Amino acid sequence: MYAQFSIAKHLPEVKHALNFQKCLTLGNTMMLFSFIVIALSITVTFVFDNYFAIPTQVFAHISTIIFAGALKLGYVLRCVALHGFGNKNF
Repeated sequence: MYAQFSIAKHLPEVKHALNFQKCLTLGNTMMLFSFIVIALSITVTFVFDNYFAIPTQVFAHISTIIFAGALKLGYVLRCVALHGFGNKNF
């Protein structure tokens, strides 16, 4: 069975299983980290905007866009890994 956030001790009998496991781990980590940064950026931008200077808000807007792209890349890595392990439903 493959692990979600670490390299599993026992991998399935699939060609390149270690590479797929690394893709799955990296994809999940990217998605988690990106989601946290997006949530913080949106909080800085819209919730507590009175407490931050304009350059900080601009940086938060830009980081929201950049990390949304990183979230999508993490999801693609996850889908590639799961497809490599034989899953057809994502």
